[in-house]
Amino acid sequence: MVTGEMSENAESRFSALLAGAARLPGVRVDREAYLRAALARHCSEDQLRQAMEETPAAAGIPLDVLDRVADASIRYETAKVSALSAAASLPGVLALPATVPADLAQYVGHMLRISQKLAYLYSWPDLFSADNDDLDDDTKGVLTLFVGVMFGTQSANAAVGKVAGMLSEQMAKKLPQKALTHGVVYPIVKKVAQYLGVEMTKQTFAKSVSKAIPLVGAAVSGGLTFATFRPMSKRLKAHLSGLELARPVGGRVITGEVIHDEDRQAADEVKIPKPGRDWRVLKRR
Repeated sequence: MVTGEMSENAESRFSALLAGAARLPGVRVDREAYLRAALARHCSEDQLRQAMEETPAAAGIPLDVLDRVADASIRYETAKVSALSAAASLPGVLALPATVPADLAQYVGHMLRISQKLAYLYSWPDLFSADNDDLDDDTKGVLTLFVGVMFGTQSANAAVGKVAGMLSEQMAKKLPQKALTHGVVYPIVKKVAQYLGVEMTKQTFAKSVSKAIPLVGAAVSGGLTFATFRPMSKRLKAHLSGLELARPVGGRVITGEVIHDEDRQAADEVKIPKPGRDWRVLKRR
């Protein structure tokens, strides 16, 4: 990674970008409202209520349903951020000092939006405090790790797994603040923030080049955004869906509108596991 004063500057740049993006209108996702809108067609009212009050896993909603809903959210956020990126490129080179920082901020804002949606689907607690407009340290920490997973940082993958394990063991409805701000996860958060600060600087330069020619720059910028945002979102989805925290509990499985007893476990076990879930299939045997 990076060291010394450069690492501190990189960490500060990313922290400032994250805080600024979180303050943009529409970035914060209301957990209960999103789960109701996303899951209403896929489960009963009782199951929906339990998913909002507890978690989708506690409500017994199967992963294939959550995966379909997650894919729909990823498509929506990808289309939206790509269109905004292309629109921001239209003024051309004269507007670069204004459009590039704004474009990067809204890009990170959409990363935060899809991170929240995927987290809530896969049974993470509410990430934002309702009575605080600023990012608290534990929220900043977990969002940094989510973005790190999107960038393919292995240390972020491991840290997200640790936090998810704490939530699963304690059946907690809040993020483990101590672990994220002073405990074993905190040093990883700082390292990931340093790495992301460097990567974001590279992205700013790449976007500046793509925006230099109006119209052509719009197509290139929108295309680059589409080409990067979707696979990064898919990477986070694959990681969160493979954690124990996301595994449905109880003896019921929901398929569409129908609720029935889970009596097909043996059949499910012999299916070819999806990527990232081999450990869970083995654990059931």
